[in-house]
Amino acid sequence: YQRRVHGDSQYKRMPHSYGVRARTRSLFAKPFRRHGQDPISRMLVNYHIGDYADIIVDGSKHLGMPHKFYYGKTGRIFDISKRAVGIVINKRVRNKVLPKRLHVRIEHLQKSKCRQEFLNRIHSNDKAKVNAKKEGKKITTKRKPVEPIGGHLVELTKTKVEFINPKPYQYLYQVQTQQHFTYQTPVSYTH
Repeated sequence: YQRRVHGDSQYKRMPHSYGVRARTRSLFAKPFRRHGQDPISRMLVNYHIGDYADIIVDGSKHLGMPHKFYYGKTGRIFDISKRAVGIVINKRVRNKVLPKRLHVRIEHLQKSKCRQEFLNRIHSNDKAKVNAKKEGKKITTKRKPVEPIGGHLVELTKTKVEFINPKPYQYLYQVQTQQHFTYQTPVSYTH
């Protein structure tokens, strides 16, 4: 702590804390019931150039740890070395987007699922095209937005009109008028 004397009063001032790992107490902490040694399957993941990967920092592994800014960011792999992976991540600096090239150890990476829905759609479209070709039909595999509900007429002769109005106020309890409560006046003692 740094102490400063101002007049008769003393007050403490915290020193600045703008380090590399500042404000990462909960960010780099392991999740609940996930402490201890990591499973070996995390180290045996095969990464290929062009794959997408998420940066999830493991706080217990200090080597090859990226900066806290890149936690949770998704990038594309451009280089693979013995223990680390080169990954390109877009970083917005003022009004520009800069491609940042990082080398991160495998412990701090996991394969991204950002393209999984797209790949599933490709496989389902291919199957649909093959089936349509066998049946001799033409299909469109483009996605369509949800259309509005079609218009229709309501005939009052066939339907019943129902009014939805608020119910009138009802007493939650009834006052019992038959029972009378009598109060005795306190006796005052005079000296």
